[in-house]
Amino acid sequence: MSAHTTQDGESHLAEFGYKQELDRSIGKFSSFAAGVSYISILTGTFQLFYFGFGAGGPAYLWSWPMVFLGQLMVALCFAELAAKYPVAGSLYNWTKRLGSRTTSWMAGWIMLTASIVTLSATVLAYQITLPQLWSGFQVVGDGTGTYDFAINAVILGSALILFTTVVNAYGVKLMSRINSAGVFIELVAAVLIIVILAVAMTRSPVEVLTDTAGMGEGRDLGYLGAFLVASLASAYVMYGFDTASSLGEETIDPRRTAPKAIVRAVTASFVLGGLILLFGLMAVRDLDDPQLSSSTGGLQYVLLQVAGTGLGKVFLACIVIAITVCCLAVHTATIRMMFAMARDNNLPFSARLAKVDPKRKTPVVPAIVIGVLSISILLINIRQPQIFTVITSIAIIMIYLAYLLVTVPMLLSRLRGRWPLPGERNDGKYFSLGRWGLPVNILAVLWGAGMALNLAWPRREIYNATEPYHWYLQWGAFVFIGVIALVGLAYYLLRARHNSGVLPEHAVDTLSAAPAPSGLATGVPVARLVDPDEDPGRTDVPVGGVR
Repeated sequence: MSAHTTQDGESHLAEFGYKQELDRSIGKFSSFAAGVSYISILTGTFQLFYFGFGAGGPAYLWSWPMVFLGQLMVALCFAELAAKYPVAGSLYNWTKRLGSRTTSWMAGWIMLTASIVTLSATVLAYQITLPQLWSGFQVVGDGTGTYDFAINAVILGSALILFTTVVNAYGVKLMSRINSAGVFIELVAAVLIIVILAVAMTRSPVEVLTDTAGMGEGRDLGYLGAFLVASLASAYVMYGFDTASSLGEETIDPRRTAPKAIVRAVTASFVLGGLILLFGLMAVRDLDDPQLSSSTGGLQYVLLQVAGTGLGKVFLACIVIAITVCCLAVHTATIRMMFAMARDNNLPFSARLAKVDPKRKTPVVPAIVIGVLSISILLINIRQPQIFTVITSIAIIMIYLAYLLVTVPMLLSRLRGRWPLPGERNDGKYFSLGRWGLPVNILAVLWGAGMALNLAWPRREIYNATEPYHWYLQWGAFVFIGVIALVGLAYYLLRARHNSGVLPEHAVDTLSAAPAPSGLATGVPVARLVDPDEDPGRTDVPVGGVR
């Protein structure tokens, strides 16, 4: 890493009022790997295939390109923002420039809470794969007891969270090395799985893509109703590409690296994941096999059937590695969001949460706090699996909502003629949508709003599939998200906003900092964050101030 690259990265960070504290050591492949591992095609496709197939039959595969196109619009908007603002807690800090302080805080709060729950949900993928790899991983009973599956999932998941906590607390270099190695193995395994499934094909793609398995019968909307439910399997997978930008303070030359990493991550995931799903359905011996829609069978069952027990288990081991680095990336991104908000004194015990270990150059306390909270949430799964399913689904909705809290203010800025934002230097040389920016942004907003509504719709088969039936489970998305949003908003309005501002120990030395993009003179400390809602005529809105 050249001195010029280091200074350039630090000067970009100084524009936000922050000094460089984290370890800037992440290269191009590691940045790409962060986005790919969060999406994790082997984790998502193998964990959720049974659900999509069970709800929509083979034709549910059409949801994969649909979700990709929608998320690509969001990813392109994020790539443009990543080129301008390469800073930790990307969504939270982006919205500072695009909207009000309240909007920014809510984006961070929703993404933070959703990510903690997402970590708890993702580690449960161990239970689907490990016992199929070796029966000894079913340490509780034999899997036939009422709670054997759930309790064992908590044990395996807790062990994985403990691992991700230790790695993240040790430092970003270790994290990126493990993550990059895991992603390399995942990509190689994905290609080999595609080849093996392709060789074993027994039917044409037309047979697969036109087979609805009669899932539309008896529904008000026919197959469309079944397809919208099945599409959740794809929507649950293709997000998290913003992780590459959230590591902006630790990435070498982030304005060039992060935008490309975001777009490449979502595109590579679409291509490899789509081929695995397509060839898997073309290779399975019997599309009416009940194991395909079973949580203990699914795509893992197809792989073992096609590749044989020996080779199939090798690939299952690769899937375990993919799950591991996926959870590692989720934990890493969540830490950066907590650190970013705490650095602005926007969370309880902010000073401790924002403290960077001088030796490891990483925030250790958030790693531990997030690990403890995620394991605590896991415990709900022991006796209340339905409630956990509700919470898991809601976490994904909240991430889509957090994305909307970026794309909507960005669209408003474009429509008001404030893009690029006033006073900012032209960073189009790094990544710019140019004249395509407005239509792409509009599509991103429409897609995000539509999918969030589809995810939240109170369907019994999603939120209350088995007895006992409760209204608060079926309407869980609106109830839970409403509570989280109101609690967070109340905390912010009653306490956090009055003390909001960059903590002194994290503030850049204003005497030596680069000029702020708004043109404000250096050397003049900012007392607090300025809310554009308070004075809409101002364009010199600093990101943070020294308290």
